Amino acid sequence: MLFKPTFWLNSVLMIDEDFLRENRVEALVLDLDNTLSMHGDPVPEEGVEDWLDKMRGLGIKMRVVSNNTNRRVAPLAARLGLEFTANGAKPLTFGITRAMKAMGADRNVTLVVGDQIFTDIVAGNLRGVRTVLVEPFHLEKTWTFRLKRRLESVVFHRDYSKLERR
Repeated sequence: MLFKPTFWLNSVLMIDEDFLRENRVEALVLDLDNTLSMHGDPVPEEGVEDWLDKMRGLGIKMRVVSNNTNRRVAPLAARLGLEFTANGAKPLTFGITRAMKAMGADRNVTLVVGDQIFTDIVAGNLRGVRTVLVEPFHLEKTWTFRLKRRLESVVFHRDYSKLERR
């Protein structure tokens, strides 16, 4: 179960008021690259800023936890109006734990949201927090990302016919 997400959605944008209410969610620990923006891009993906505003309007606590450096994370997190933890060390749980403590969020009302099984999902599962695997906005072209996605398919088969769409 270490590699299996609690939920699997097409996009972070599919997390809506109904989903949050049904699952008693009060806090989101958000990955940055390929979850809120394209890897390395200083601009959020289309719809992300509006989605964040909706989450804020619902009173949802949010914090970015990224394995990237402060130099990469700080400008985009500032643009999005989100606090962040850089060098999150996922799949270790340090970053997730720090984020939850900073938000004052209990693990039972928190979701870890990200696009990678071996970092985001494993970190959340190790911490005992429910997890949401989202599909990246764009598939990466580099060989390292292609390798990661291939390895992920060994432990979690992405059956797109079962992908929840909201």
